[in-house]
Amino acid sequence: MTTSAQAQVIPLHAPGREKPADVEARAGETPADAPVVAFPTRIAPEEPPAPEPDALSRFLGFLRHRLTGDYEVDEFGFDPELTDNLLLPPLRLLYEKYFRVTTHGAENLPADGGALIVCNHSGTVPLDAVMTAVAVHEETPGHRHLRMLGADLVFQTPLLGALARKTGQTLACTSDAERLLCSGELVGVWPEGYKGIGKPFSARYRLQRFGRGGFVSAALRTRVPIIPCSIVGAEEIYPKIGDLKPLARLLGLPYFPVTPFFPLLGPLGAIPLPTKWHIEFGEPIRTDGFAEEDLDDPMLVFSLTDQVRESIQTTLYRRLAHRRSAFKD
Repeated sequence: MTTSAQAQVIPLHAPGREKPADVEARAGETPADAPVVAFPTRIAPEEPPAPEPDALSRFLGFLRHRLTGDYEVDEFGFDPELTDNLLLPPLRLLYEKYFRVTTHGAENLPADGGALIVCNHSGTVPLDAVMTAVAVHEETPGHRHLRMLGADLVFQTPLLGALARKTGQTLACTSDAERLLCSGELVGVWPEGYKGIGKPFSARYRLQRFGRGGFVSAALRTRVPIIPCSIVGAEEIYPKIGDLKPLARLLGLPYFPVTPFFPLLGPLGAIPLPTKWHIEFGEPIRTDGFAEEDLDDPMLVFSLTDQVRESIQTTLYRRLAHRRSAFKD
């Protein structure tokens, strides 16, 4: 007896779980690339900026560098590294905290190139010159140094003369001024001289004679602008009420001041009063528009000298008119 067995088809899916028709239709096709999902990656945190070295570290670094002897000094003896690291920090404290100097018209200071800054002079001790130099350094974009023209007595004094040279000062003579201006430096001059800083307290903020106008001649020959600078606040730091002339002659000084506190209180009387200062740089007076043959004209020199002096005096009176106190903002 012949028996025939029939193959039985066993479904791969249970009832109700059959493949959909569209899936079966695509079974033989190559599927499209699946979209790639980017998983978030961990972003490395930015490194914090390196902390600036503190004052002690900067000072130690300055000392190490000085021991190598690898630093620059110009033909006048100016040592910018020594000035920036050793002298400016204490002067900046005096400028910001003690006299609380407010600077006006800093935009009139050139970012580069030569200019002659002409200031009023006062205060019995010439701290106004030092504070003006700090103002120029702090208020110019490139932290420029003011090359001050000093009197003979400054450079004849032991230690003080060498220090003055190191900080960029030079003798107040036309030739040195012209060399500095031609090399693109900012030069500061106080044409009242001893008459300005040594005047009595009763004559405060009244400008003295400006000499023969040598600073104007230097600016004319080098074709640089003249910037009037008015300083309010310096007149009251040492109110001069007397002058011991015999003692001044004995010491070789232009005057020996007597103030309400000096010499009565001895060294304590030499501490300046903490007045509030304002330093204003006026609009530049151009000197490059004159003909060559007019540069030595005495009348031109006199006219420009008078213009600079009048600009400073007018600014002083304007500042004083708006000042409430010599010691307050």
